[in-house]
Amino acid sequence: MAAGGPRLPDTVLFEIFLYLDHADVLSVGLVCQQWRAVARDEFLWKELFYRYYRVSRDVPRHPAAVSWYDEFQRLYDTIPCVEVQALKEHNDQVLHLSFSHSGCLFASCSKDCTVKIWSNELDISLQHSSNMRPYNWSYTQFSQFNSDDSLLLVSGVFVGPHNSSSGEIAVISMENFTLLSRVRNKPYDVFGCWLNETNLISGNLHRIGRITSCSVLWLNNAFQGIESENVNVVKRLFKIQNLNASTIRTVMVADCSRYDSPDLLLDYEEQLAASSTCPVFDLGSDSEEEEAKPKQPPEPAVQELPDAGGVPAEDGLQQFFDDIMGGHMRPAMTDTELETKVAELFVRNRTKPPEPNLLPTDSNSKTKYLIFTTGCLTYSPHQIGIKRILPHQMTTAGPVLGEERRSDEFFDSLDHVIDIHGHIIGMGLSPDHRYLYVNSRAWPRDCVISDPMQPPPIAEEIDLHVFDLKTMKEVKRALRAHRAYTPNEECFFIFLDVSRDFVASGAEDRHGYIWDRHYNICLAKLQHDNVVNSVAFSPVEQELLLTASDDTTIKVWRSPRAVRVRQARRPRPRKLLFSWLMNQKS
Repeated sequence: MAAGGPRLPDTVLFEIFLYLDHADVLSVGLVCQQWRAVARDEFLWKELFYRYYRVSRDVPRHPAAVSWYDEFQRLYDTIPCVEVQALKEHNDQVLHLSFSHSGCLFASCSKDCTVKIWSNELDISLQHSSNMRPYNWSYTQFSQFNSDDSLLLVSGVFVGPHNSSSGEIAVISMENFTLLSRVRNKPYDVFGCWLNETNLISGNLHRIGRITSCSVLWLNNAFQGIESENVNVVKRLFKIQNLNASTIRTVMVADCSRYDSPDLLLDYEEQLAASSTCPVFDLGSDSEEEEAKPKQPPEPAVQELPDAGGVPAEDGLQQFFDDIMGGHMRPAMTDTELETKVAELFVRNRTKPPEPNLLPTDSNSKTKYLIFTTGCLTYSPHQIGIKRILPHQMTTAGPVLGEERRSDEFFDSLDHVIDIHGHIIGMGLSPDHRYLYVNSRAWPRDCVISDPMQPPPIAEEIDLHVFDLKTMKEVKRALRAHRAYTPNEECFFIFLDVSRDFVASGAEDRHGYIWDRHYNICLAKLQHDNVVNSVAFSPVEQELLLTASDDTTIKVWRSPRAVRVRQARRPRPRKLLFSWLMNQKS
């Protein structure tokens, strides 16, 4: 360590740094000679990092970081926490934001029943606005660009006969902003999503009993005006039974093809294994040790009934009715319990079994997962259902209404179910589709649900869970900081978003939040005047974040580093004035 001038002990200097804010710590090198001597002291920066950010010491340094100094600077300088613009063109609550894959455009949905398209340039500007009220929509709630950014899916609430509300999906061309097609979507909080460039997924709901229903997921061609008897524009994808007033909602598609080359591995042991086998750091490599490690395949999470001793389902149903009529059922069942039991017995031998070997391999890398919220105990969404979509199912070609099924395969089973034990209020995929992030509000630990129409009370704290879709296991501890206050029956979706290094979410406490994905720490709170409904990172520039709020505004946030770069690009008024004066003199 270089010497020069009077010096403080490094321990004292270190304690001083702990009381400085980020900017002071990083700028103190301009005036402190001793600072220059220790500025690259890795031990100092490691201690400073762990204590300043309150990170557990068993968490290693970010695998892509060169030094602790650079890592400290990254968490200060690259967080999009500086408000640079407020967009106020909406005149009601803004509910959702979505970027195009190129990052050049983004869309916003609002209670004012418009979907607005914005141009993401140096200063963001409104490019187009589509009003959906002429189509009997109440409001727009969700949007998504297709993979080549040529089409925009817009989901909204449709007001039907007798003021009944359902959902509808519209497809808008990005070439000339014309409306190409409209597809019914029930319930409306299925939202809908793209499966590929030209096919989208919608839902429908059929009531079977008071608390029993059937969700049908449809594959739709975006161009519904195709005039050919040989080309289907719609095809049934899956048909799934719902028990205890639950329904399928919030569908999304995960692509398995990138699981072996993720942007960031969240398992620290897997990080170490990946980096130890490579002379140059490569997040995408899998080590031999990792491959050799025994992997326990997850149990298929199909809701199965206890074994009835090999009795066929029809006989079991008849026996159940005989027991009821003979008064052999003790204790007596409520109408709700009776309906659920009958539905379970009825569907037992009428369900197509789950796909074997759910975990992705090289041979099925083209496979995609359909992910959605569901439940089995009550109407509030408390489980995540996962269903594999095979390559031959990714087109509307073929049988339209599932004629390829046998008569005993009336329903589809889920390939995997993740139980959250709480009310799910948001989901988002990492950019590589390896990790699923889930916002939930927990139920009491040992609660018992006796009536599906009366779900347990939910916590005000929002837990942000992380699941590895390659192993189907939860990784890391749940993130916390954000809060929500609405009760179960009024609970609404809060959209989150994930970038390469960060995850962000809205909240009902008038803030957006940003966490670091590797260190599991909250880095920033972003102020609004009302509930923050949605957040969105630019897919090509994670130092740009948008937040949408009930206060009718969209706020644009950039990192301190991006703000300095933008300011450097702008012409300085003083220089322009000096040039004008010189011209006047001459």
